[in-house]
Amino acid sequence: MTDNPMRILLVEDDALLADGLARALRQSGYLVDIASDGKTADRWLEAESFDLTILDLGLPELDGSEILHRLRQRRQRTPVLVLSARQALEERVRLLDLGADDFVVKPVALAELEARVRALIRRGQGSPDSSITLGRLRLDTVGKRAWLEGNALELTAREWAALEFLSSRVNRIVNKEQITQALYSWEDDITPNAVEKFISRLRIKLEPAGINIRTVRGLGYFLEKPVEAGNAAD
Repeated sequence: MTDNPMRILLVEDDALLADGLARALRQSGYLVDIASDGKTADRWLEAESFDLTILDLGLPELDGSEILHRLRQRRQRTPVLVLSARQALEERVRLLDLGADDFVVKPVALAELEARVRALIRRGQGSPDSSITLGRLRLDTVGKRAWLEGNALELTAREWAALEFLSSRVNRIVNKEQITQALYSWEDDITPNAVEKFISRLRIKLEPAGINIRTVRGLGYFLEKPVEAGNAAD
């Protein structure tokens, strides 16, 4: 399986700054999506999976501190690096108490920002809840590997992303748009039948072990939770 790049959500309404930061982070191998207002950022954070969020505070429509508050209320553990021009000690303490993982005052040297990004992602990868087990399927969400009945499952980066997305939402219907956003950056060119192809490939690889991806016509797909042997019908 090829390496799957870390995905960062950059929440910044200064287009020039956002473009410069995104360009630098992409050159370092990260997959970066940019939200320029608070409501968009909150919506994406609720629906998608990111390895890190870089969050400005003074945003249109919804302030960054409210985005952070909502994120932690949903019990989402996405690491958050606050990047703000607000320098008051009380403000930094307030944001850290709200659940921010780090706070950097603008302007910041790019080398320092990237070092803090690397540190937060490493910390996030150390999360104890990095394994998902579904019947005979086991996923390591940090190492981005999967095993079926103890045997390594050969997956492309996109197949892995689709499997991880569905596995974290067992028995929940997700539509094609949600899967597409989990598989691609917003800048990627997506063919209309791309999702169907990945789902078809995953079905072929998973069904021999009793792991089923169901289609709900007109709504989307869901990965069906395997029936435990002790609970199977006679």
